Amino acid sequence: MKTASQTRAIVKKLEAQHPDAQTALQFANPFQLLVATILSAQTTDERVNQVTPALFACYPDARALAAAQPGEIERLIHATGFYAQKTRSLVGMARGLVERHEGAVPGQMEALVRLPGVGRKTANVVLGHALGVPGLAVDRHVLRVANRIGIADSVDPEVVEQQLRSALPASKWTVTSDTLILHGRRICKPRPLCDRCAVRPECAFFSRGVGASPAPRRPAKTAKPGAKPAAARPTTRAAKAGTTAPPTRRRGR
Repeated sequence: MKTASQTRAIVKKLEAQHPDAQTALQFANPFQLLVATILSAQTTDERVNQVTPALFACYPDARALAAAQPGEIERLIHATGFYAQKTRSLVGMARGLVERHEGAVPGQMEALVRLPGVGRKTANVVLGHALGVPGLAVDRHVLRVANRIGIADSVDPEVVEQQLRSALPASKWTVTSDTLILHGRRICKPRPLCDRCAVRPECAFFSRGVGASPAPRRPAKTAKPGAKPAAARPTTRAAKAGTTAPPTRRRGR
């Protein structure tokens, strides 16, 4: 795994390659971002942005969402997939906010992860982008990119989060997460575009041979002057035995 100084240098290069790194979810306040991040599971940010305007028009705050009829929420968020499960998480989260925090979104990791449907990734997104609290969200893109490059070494998102946080100043946590996510979407995909990567020279994944040019093929052998052409290999049993195969009889219909 890379040292802390190497990690910081790599992140700096990636930031230069993706200067527009930022969450793609559209929101106006912490409550809206919390809802949008819960909805973003197993779907795209673009799809979430398509359904949230109507959802927020009907349920602008935690109190309204906590009192909502599940069927109406399901109708509004149906396009994001897993709508029944997401509805339960949204209503449970909203009720938790009302009962424990007077409807406001808390600014502490410990309080956020106690809410239904809220894990560390979601909490870090909300903390970093809506509440001004440093947070380093680790999703599937961050997990893949960080391990490939070598700035993390674990399949556990929480371990990767701690490894990156220990190598970076807190002021860089949120933008680093956004940068790694964007790099995973644009460049370091499951089938990576290594020729477009700004940190290819430092990448452990690339150094193991990924993205290298294929080995050149051996040139075809040329026959020596005057040599007889090689006989074709027999392909049928009869040919191999040196006999002629009997004609095939047609059966009457």
